[in-house]
Amino acid sequence: MAYDIGWIIPRLRNPGRLWYCASSITVAVVGLFSKLIVEFLNKTTVYNREALLRAVQRPPDVPLLTVSNHHSCFDDPGLWGVLDTGTLLRGARMRWSLAAHDICFTNALHSAFFALGKCVPVVRGAGVYQPAMDFCVERLERGEWVHIFPEGRVNVEKERIRFKWGVGRLVADSAARGCAPVVLPVWHEGMDRVLPNTEPYRLRCRNRLYLAVGEPIRLHALLDKLKTANATEEETRRAITERIQDELLKLREHAHALIRRAVGADAAPPERNHNSCAAADRHGADSRAADSRPADRRADSHADRDL
Repeated sequence: MAYDIGWIIPRLRNPGRLWYCASSITVAVVGLFSKLIVEFLNKTTVYNREALLRAVQRPPDVPLLTVSNHHSCFDDPGLWGVLDTGTLLRGARMRWSLAAHDICFTNALHSAFFALGKCVPVVRGAGVYQPAMDFCVERLERGEWVHIFPEGRVNVEKERIRFKWGVGRLVADSAARGCAPVVLPVWHEGMDRVLPNTEPYRLRCRNRLYLAVGEPIRLHALLDKLKTANATEEETRRAITERIQDELLKLREHAHALIRRAVGADAAPPERNHNSCAAADRHGADSRAADSRPADRRADSHADRDL
């Protein structure tokens, strides 16, 4: 029998003083642990770090939505280990993250830990209208930070996956309430070497990580166009999601070019650099091949139920 997660979101909405203190400690400890892993036990290169810092340190009434690829179960919290210590220690500034209920919230202990760490249990396949998505829209409306993996799962094969429309709903509903979020794309490589997707599932050291932070995606013109055209909610979600996917894939190409340049500049032995170069070249070729094909505009019967 699946664990009942019905208590989690009501508690996140009304945390109480003890829960708030425990959550602040959990977020800080996990953040510092992530920093230890990605910056001290592994070597991480961050491109355009300033854009991430500007977004995280934005004015308090401006919502932030970060989107990234998903290659490992350590992507979140690992990605945020590159933030400064002061930000990691301020739980109120840190992100809310959507996490699969059947992986992270399988028993009382795990559920308490992830909920205290500001993770929100999302039920994959339950559609864009479910409590987790409602909660994240509320957080954005309050000017907070939400992170989402639009691929909807760990992309082990690193193939091109149609983004789930949940990200479109977060933007559309927030904009409709007068608080369109800053949408910041992040592409990363190497996290699946720090925590591989095969057994034994242990964190590893002495790997190279790369994070490429893009500039905020400009969506205001698209939102105005959709509003003028009286687009349906489904059309709006799809258009926003496709735009975000296009921008994140462009960032992937840019990131792979930077990685190839960095790997060449390191002048390390070929056996150390082969995987990074091959992966970058393969993904670049895959993206160019995918981009050369016409986009599939058919809305399948289950598309709107996906996250």
